[in-house]
Amino acid sequence: MSGGLVLGLVDTSVSEIRRIAVLGPGLLGGSVALAVTKRLPECSVVLWGRNEERVDQIRRGGSVEATCDLAQAVSSAELVVLAVPVGAMGPLGKQVLKNGLLPAVCVTDVGSVKSSAHESIGRLVSDHGHSFIGSHPMAGSERSGFAAADPDLFAGAPCILTNDHNRPEQEVQRLATFWKDLGARTAVMKACEHDRLVARISHVPHILSAVCALIALQRPQDGDYAGQGLRDTSRVGGGDPRMWTEILLENREQIADPLRESASALHHLADLLDAEEEGGIMSLLEKGQRHRRLLDLEK
Repeated sequence: MSGGLVLGLVDTSVSEIRRIAVLGPGLLGGSVALAVTKRLPECSVVLWGRNEERVDQIRRGGSVEATCDLAQAVSSAELVVLAVPVGAMGPLGKQVLKNGLLPAVCVTDVGSVKSSAHESIGRLVSDHGHSFIGSHPMAGSERSGFAAADPDLFAGAPCILTNDHNRPEQEVQRLATFWKDLGARTAVMKACEHDRLVARISHVPHILSAVCALIALQRPQDGDYAGQGLRDTSRVGGGDPRMWTEILLENREQIADPLRESASALHHLADLLDAEEEGGIMSLLEKGQRHRRLLDLEK
């Protein structure tokens, strides 16, 4: 399948996956499990987690089957979804392979950095004769944990697939069908292309959102007078710092240039303000406005 971001052009006329294991009961993993339960009632899904207390709480909630038994979760799965932090991906992948998988299983991850995923867990899975195709559903929340999971999280959201291990077209289509059934729009590209893209449209915006909160609320009491604008601009900066530190370090090579471009644009604006150059300030703001309006155009 060719690279490039062409949303919605993946052929999905293939059979559905019936048995799914989701490893990691956080926001994304929990949302995948809940979405399967809601949208694919003919499929069985089990959610795996290490923490017995949390898993028991999920189980008691009755919304999805949950277990701490990794072998039970993956032994009959046709699709294994790795939804754990970047640092836990490799060790968990080794455990999964030791427990045994179906020959035709597809393993995917939902991480936001793909080159490292293909180099580590992807290579490991492929070396054991199984299929690995990366997934990145561009959906999330500043909240975390299963309590924030939403069965409709992926509705209308882009989901980028990466096939750097050159799995057959039919396998890519099969995984694309799964995400489409959860409501997503799918595209396929190389992992390095994905990482360059998300550095600009996700990772640097997260940094700027965090910096916005840091600067605007140097005096916390000033927040008493903040309007919706500050809440909107700083919202994603409220995400889990530990998780985002891992993401930023993992994609640091792709983040560096757009982050420096951001700093340069801010320095330029500061110079325009110092010089009282109304035309230059207006031009910068108008350009930003035009770019922002592109997000509201119908896809």
